[in-house]
Amino acid sequence: MTSLTLSVQSAPARADWFTQTAQVLRRWMISSLRQAWGPVMSLIQPIIWILLFGQVFSSLGALPQFGGAGYIDYLVPGILMMTVLYSGAWAGTGYIDDINSGVMDQYLTSPVRRSAIITGQLGQQLIINIAQSLVVLGIGWLGGARYPGGVGGMLVALGIATLLATIFCCASTAVALISRSQIALISLSQLIVLPATFLSTTMMPAELMPQWVQDVSRWNPMTWAVELGRGGLTGVYPAAGWWQAGGLTVLAALAFVWALRSIRAYQRSI
Repeated sequence: MTSLTLSVQSAPARADWFTQTAQVLRRWMISSLRQAWGPVMSLIQPIIWILLFGQVFSSLGALPQFGGAGYIDYLVPGILMMTVLYSGAWAGTGYIDDINSGVMDQYLTSPVRRSAIITGQLGQQLIINIAQSLVVLGIGWLGGARYPGGVGGMLVALGIATLLATIFCCASTAVALISRSQIALISLSQLIVLPATFLSTTMMPAELMPQWVQDVSRWNPMTWAVELGRGGLTGVYPAAGWWQAGGLTVLAALAFVWALRSIRAYQRSI
């Protein structure tokens, strides 16, 4: 009885969920710092959109549909959400690299909880997205945009961007674990992100769009995020803001559950 008691007491304690998540996050952050060129290069596109596209179409700001604000002020919140959307859609590529290198199998044979694996990598993606979002807001300010909503409004815009990033990061993770193919993930991402961007109010008010585009954009989560972010930066929130925020929150929760179920399905298949 004594030897049994001693052996049980000497067994190593399993790290709690927060410790496991922190370790997964640390691993992904180190990887990001070693390959910082990826997040940095992804900022080239918003720079082009804001400084080039915003200047070329600056005369559109004179139209009454823009509410008297300059086009650059209208464009920046859309580019903010577009940057988050594109980054999130590529989040699953890290899992495919782990699958191909055997790291994922090591994860799944260890006592690390599956939710910690998903949450740790998601945390890394959200940290990068917040950093990119701050840079986009800075680029917009240098391009002439102003944010009457103040610091509070900027925090709202960042919070909405984080919700949108959660949706697409988790969805990308689920697709990566299901398809296990870079080609499939990239192809599906391109199939989704472009229509999601152009069938929304990212670059143009709904009143200037064809009726069928208006109907689609009304139920497009990208539109919800753009309008809420625009409301935060301008200080004038959309009338449908509460249900839009609620819709994004529900989609983020569903996407996280999908990612978690996908990693468990992957484990059962190996």
